[in-house]
Amino acid sequence: MTVFADLHHRDEPLLLPNAWDHASARALAAQGFAAIGTTSLGTAAARGLPDGASATREETLRLASALGSEPFLLSVDAEDGYSEDPDETGEFARQLQAAGAVGINLEDRLGSPALHAAKIAAVKSAAPGLFVNARADTYWLGTGEGTLDRLDAYQQAGADCVFVPGLTEPGAIAALVKHLAVPLNILYSPAGPALPHLADLGVRRVSLGSLLYRRALGAALETVADIRQGRTPSGATPSYAEVDALSHRVDGAGTG
Repeated sequence: MTVFADLHHRDEPLLLPNAWDHASARALAAQGFAAIGTTSLGTAAARGLPDGASATREETLRLASALGSEPFLLSVDAEDGYSEDPDETGEFARQLQAAGAVGINLEDRLGSPALHAAKIAAVKSAAPGLFVNARADTYWLGTGEGTLDRLDAYQQAGADCVFVPGLTEPGAIAALVKHLAVPLNILYSPAGPALPHLADLGVRRVSLGSLLYRRALGAALETVADIRQGRTPSGATPSYAEVDALSHRVDGAGTG
């Protein structure tokens, strides 16, 4: 079992924060997180591209290349694998692994479960050491119908973990945990169970998805609103030097 896989089999769930650039990833790692994920929404939005449209393949690979040599474990959100061809998805996964990633997140977008299973199998063939988190969008984009059938197909295809974002009902989460042979990943929701409750339910991985990126944008808007109204902004504010140090920059010529 790899170190990253082992984090999914401890008493407490793996809390996986999701970064969108080099500075956010290194700042999270400095808080003691051994593993960092990426967020497809944050990666896309920060670069002026749409999320979920397979538009960020190269940006995602560049981000993985920038973060893959860092002293933390990196799992990459690769949307649907950026292709309808399983072999192309497998090749992208191989490139992620070569860049230093240890995990990949693949979403089915309520498409063909057979195709998604084929992508999972292709990834396991092309990058055998890559930890595959297979996402079923039955609750995220639908009503939850067909969840078990999809997860069973993804487990059989070789998924190391399965992800059901949008599922927040404790009884349904516990039932899934009992049904599955692999760890269950749940997307944290402020309206859903807190982390200790998710742990009690048997969830082994809790992702933050785009939450941190959206909260960062919210904090920026609150700050400018405070300044506009003559108030002193509140909340934590890293210094210029602290943020600059996260970039590995050596020219020292920035102005802010």
